[in-house]
Amino acid sequence: MGFDTASLKYDANGLIPAIAQDHATGEVLMMAWMNAESLARTLASGQVTYWSRSRQSFWAKGESSGHLQKLVELRVDCDRDCLLMLVDQIGPACHTNRRSCFYTAVREGEEVEIMDPMED
Repeated sequence: MGFDTASLKYDANGLIPAIAQDHATGEVLMMAWMNAESLARTLASGQVTYWSRSRQSFWAKGESSGHLQKLVELRVDCDRDCLLMLVDQIGPACHTNRRSCFYTAVREGEEVEIMDPMED
């Protein structure tokens, strides 16, 4: 039967949220946007490719930094309007050089950074 990408529910801009999670640890690494073409590129190559809303261009994760994301498994949520990508993350996922983009916690009403940048 195959995976029917046409049945996914994209927003008015043709985008769908994509959450990247470390396949081995379960750690949530980042969230970004994909369109039908970036999803097709990801599935064809195994290299996770997003759509950059600010640059209006494709963004293969790690193409400039070397911090690659290799797709291990793609999951679709029950409403078919969000993607979960289980990935093999090489290096930090966040542009701030942290393992995860979710490095700020709200504790007792205050923002607290809970993760330091990774050392090269």
